[in-house]
Amino acid sequence: MHDYRRIADRIAADILSGRLPPGRKLPPQRAFARRHGMAASTAGRVYAELVRRGLVVGEVGRGTFVRAAPVPSGRALAEPSTAAPVNLELNYPAAPGQAELLAAGLAGLLRPDALAEAVRTAPADGTPAAREATAALLATPGWRPAAGRLLFTGNARQAIAGGMAALVRPGGRLGIDPLTYPLVKEIAARLGTVLVPLAGDAEGMLPEAVEAAHRAAPLSALYLQPTLHNPTSATVPEGRRRRLAAVVGRLGLPVIEDRVWSFLTDTEPFAALAPEHTYVVDGLSKRVAPGLTVGFLVVPEGRAGPTGAALRSGGWTAGRFALEAARRWTADGTVGRLVRAKRADAARRQKLVAERLRGSAVRADPRAYYAWWHLPEPWRADTFTAAAALRGIAVTPGPSFAAAAAGASGAAAHIRLGLASAPVEALDQALRTLAALAHEGPREAGLG
Repeated sequence: MHDYRRIADRIAADILSGRLPPGRKLPPQRAFARRHGMAASTAGRVYAELVRRGLVVGEVGRGTFVRAAPVPSGRALAEPSTAAPVNLELNYPAAPGQAELLAAGLAGLLRPDALAEAVRTAPADGTPAAREATAALLATPGWRPAAGRLLFTGNARQAIAGGMAALVRPGGRLGIDPLTYPLVKEIAARLGTVLVPLAGDAEGMLPEAVEAAHRAAPLSALYLQPTLHNPTSATVPEGRRRRLAAVVGRLGLPVIEDRVWSFLTDTEPFAALAPEHTYVVDGLSKRVAPGLTVGFLVVPEGRAGPTGAALRSGGWTAGRFALEAARRWTADGTVGRLVRAKRADAARRQKLVAERLRGSAVRADPRAYYAWWHLPEPWRADTFTAAAALRGIAVTPGPSFAAAAAGASGAAAHIRLGLASAPVEALDQALRTLAALAHEGPREAGLG
């Protein structure tokens, strides 16, 4: 019997040395088996091992190709990268004069008496003043969270983790969209949560898919991004929201609603339709800045105690200094001014996308800070990402957002463009460069 790992090692060496260049199509598994005198099942294990190592990617109906970029990781969306001068992967917006606004808001906090109070520890539910200020901040027309249902974390990612830990036991099932926030995958892996991609359409997750999955094996909760979904920027319309709310109410199914990007719109949260089932996640990293931030978790009535315990056990509660800074920035109008500036900035950047990528298959909301680009043939996400990197531009390949390996093929022809972090002039030039690159083929771009 052939040792499939040794065979995979030889092919891996050819890939890493460049003898098998990026974009090269491997022979079909049966042809590979005949050529090497092995069983088809062994060939299948070789290919699976190469996929596991991140060296090749399989695409349904097309075959198996040598990757042009390393396996994408959700972590790349959260950690600073210096690999490219123009970063369209990270997505943290900044408004003109932001530092001066934030500094003015902190001036009073640096008095000795205020600072002495701010460096004390804080419970998971923060302080009464922080709860009231945050309730006002998160309010939308028709919905305002009760201050007593607010909990605080170090950032929104910790709020997601805390919500998952409180709702899903290890081995439990969390229903999600087929394309989802990459860090949710990492959080789920660390918590032992099984992710269950649920079918959807252009309007979002299908209510009947939720019911079918729950009947097959009970779900512990759902994770939704109903407003400006990342990466597609889709917003679930009211009719679909009402149908989903009816389903979760009938099933008694908790929902983690991620509203981190919702500050760019006035859309009412899903929680307004299902308040007794919905855990709302939000934060200041996008509204304000990633370096000094707070995450918010609005829980259903009576769930603050158990959820707060999950936050404390994970070490996810917010620091009191950050809480007090956030309260002051909210109360003095700093956050409101930043939000207005960033809404205008996002609209300006989306106009650049519409102009520079005119004629391309780009899905984007004019209010969002990202765009989901279906690349033209014969480009694939990994080859285009590598070609863009050679030109000094970092983008995120579509498979980073696939909730499961089986769904990666559907995202293999997409990339996400994060529009927030690069200066406007650099973004404009990067979009021009990417548009020109898309009209070339991988071979012309130097990739196979």
